[in-house]
Amino acid sequence: MTNNATMHEHDVIVVGGGGAGLRAAIAAEEEGADVAIVTKLHPVRSHTGAAEGGINAALRDGDDPKDHAYDTMKGSDYLGDAPAIETLCETSPEETIQLEHWGMPFSREEDGRVSQRPFGGLSFPRTTYAGAETGHHLLHTMYEQVVKRGVTVYDEFYVMDLAVTDHPDPDERECHGCIAYNIKSGDLVGFKADGVILATGGDGQAFDHTTNAVANTGDGLAMAYRAGVPVEDPEFVQFHPTTLPSTGVLISEGVRGEGGILYNSEGERFLFERGYANNDGELASRDVVARAELTEVSEGRGVNDEYVDLDMRHLGEERIVDRLENILHLAEDFEGVDGLEEPMPVKPGQHYHMGGIETDENGETCVSGLYAAGECACVSVHGSNRLGGNALPELIVFGARAGYDAAGRDLGEARIDTGPGARSETETDLDTPVSPGALDGAEPDAVADGGALATNAEAVVEDELRRQRERVETLLERDGINHAEIRSDLQDAMTEFVNVFREKEGLQQALEAIRDCRERYQNVAVADPSRTFNTDLLHTIETRNLIDVAETITLGALARDEFRGAHWRKEHQERKDDEWLKHTMISWNGGDPEVFYTDVILEGEEKTYEPKIRSY
Repeated sequence: MTNNATMHEHDVIVVGGGGAGLRAAIAAEEEGADVAIVTKLHPVRSHTGAAEGGINAALRDGDDPKDHAYDTMKGSDYLGDAPAIETLCETSPEETIQLEHWGMPFSREEDGRVSQRPFGGLSFPRTTYAGAETGHHLLHTMYEQVVKRGVTVYDEFYVMDLAVTDHPDPDERECHGCIAYNIKSGDLVGFKADGVILATGGDGQAFDHTTNAVANTGDGLAMAYRAGVPVEDPEFVQFHPTTLPSTGVLISEGVRGEGGILYNSEGERFLFERGYANNDGELASRDVVARAELTEVSEGRGVNDEYVDLDMRHLGEERIVDRLENILHLAEDFEGVDGLEEPMPVKPGQHYHMGGIETDENGETCVSGLYAAGECACVSVHGSNRLGGNALPELIVFGARAGYDAAGRDLGEARIDTGPGARSETETDLDTPVSPGALDGAEPDAVADGGALATNAEAVVEDELRRQRERVETLLERDGINHAEIRSDLQDAMTEFVNVFREKEGLQQALEAIRDCRERYQNVAVADPSRTFNTDLLHTIETRNLIDVAETITLGALARDEFRGAHWRKEHQERKDDEWLKHTMISWNGGDPEVFYTDVILEGEEKTYEPKIRSY
């Protein structure tokens, strides 16, 4: 390992220390690689810790990974890729058992077996959990393994961009590392590696009302996008049905899994009584429940014209305290409500991005040496709608595969093709002004100037390091506007126009607002002149990433003129399988985004999935 002040060298660099990043690092270390995690937060502060629900795994007699795969494909509204879904469902049981062997304190039945509960969209109660703090225990369990194995952790290092060669064709580019800002010292440092795994989580901060942490700013997705990796299915954003109105704090689907009931202001159990989900009710898929709640509010049956009530009092104190104790604390702390005595107010909030960095089932992107796993990636296992309990198995299954592959293990040839070369249809004609994405001045693209001319990997990293230093100096030294007002305007536009209900005119207004944010960002400056712990600098760079991510979400939403999964369009109230059984791809294209398509893979090893009417 080279360890001078400006350059660190490892075999594999993992960017992000949440569930996917930790699992990737453990796998790469198991394979014998010198691996390091580079993270802007201490690993156990990662947003995976906020995951409450559980891990879907077919562990019991009477359950089968094939049934899990069918539920996942149906939940995806037939936009998931069968090779990825089958990999997830077949591997989740062994990965879940591995966690248990590492000491994860799963909730247990009286006979000693790990507990499993029902979750929305599942045909079997296969959600394995640890109280309502499953993600918290997952993080701590895997962080113990990282410490035990001596994996290097660069804590509070904010990765600003990737070091990628400058080949015109993204399929020919190579990633040789990344550049990070050492938050504690203020120094910029290069990280050189044979493999870089992006595990940077979600991008909920593109929206105003979100369950996501303040740190979830789409950094990895934006970096990979600018480096030439297509963003896959960005229009599919999950709005969780049960978040606290004042903060966006998540109330676990586990409440409904245990038998919690949703009521409107008239005391109706509306999912049944109003016909939204006649069979599954509160345990219908998340997109169905979120739309039902907002419809109730818009038709005048919301409580205080804003939310609906989630009632779990009938479950009894013993069961609630045993399985959902932290939910009581959240409701009390943020809404002043005692869940044992009264219903909790809930409304939909941005929760999860189904789309992301296009990868194959081994986690690899079209840029050689660049991988992605977890929420920032799109394999695609979730298609147009993720089932509750499928995010955590995605972290461990595909985090592990990315780690193994990056460290050199042969996982066999991937069935999912990636990159611009995989396109089935060319650019779509969007009836809208698409903003040129390139930014002047302090904003270099990810691809290094003359990177292809650099003779070795170190030169590519050093070249990018020089560019990022110039960028930081410009931001710190010039006068201009603060990023916060731009971010606020971006969040307002996304929340108003790119939410659960979408229409063409609103999406076009959102794109114009995003373009305005991008133009104003060219004059952005950092007011805080300090070099250490400069959060204003960090947030300024994050805001640029949010602009890029928001644009892909909105472009994808405008292009897809159908109703599928979480993507609802006012003008298009039906799923159009003959036209839209395909993945939306958006490529950076030098800052002038291009939209193209690739085919959905419905042919699995076990069966071919036939799209059916999706009802619950």
